[in-house]
Amino acid sequence: MIKFASLGSRRRHLSAARAGEAGFTLIEMLVVITIIGLIMALVAPRVLNYLAESKVKAAKIQIESFGNALDLYYLDEGRYPTSSQGLVALVQRPEDSATWNGPYLKGGVVPADPWGNAYVYRSPGQHGAYDIVSYGADGHEGGTGTASDITSWTR
Repeated sequence: MIKFASLGSRRRHLSAARAGEAGFTLIEMLVVITIIGLIMALVAPRVLNYLAESKVKAAKIQIESFGNALDLYYLDEGRYPTSSQGLVALVQRPEDSATWNGPYLKGGVVPADPWGNAYVYRSPGQHGAYDIVSYGADGHEGGTGTASDITSWTR
């Protein structure tokens, strides 16, 4: 019986010592939340800027891909699609085409720009045989920063 009594007293002593260390205090939680908030305030702008830059790069790559597909179309047809035919002529045979050998784009669809807007195609263009434009984040002609236009005539 003595052994049980000493075991019980040890348990009471250990549970009393652990009672003061059972969790985090409110101040500790507030300090951790404040540190996380400061880290997010420093990191978030860089991440958002990186995302915006990657969308611009993706639009430039898509426009270059359209240019390659348009050159293949030109080799088959002897001309570029008209503005009214648009980029759809790269994936669907135009009615007046006898030598179309497409589709010239993988997937059979003309993708939208990274912001979900359709690319603007003009042929003949003001800057070459054709112009391809993405109006950027704002979806309107002009703008600055990530909202600026991405075009086929500037690299």
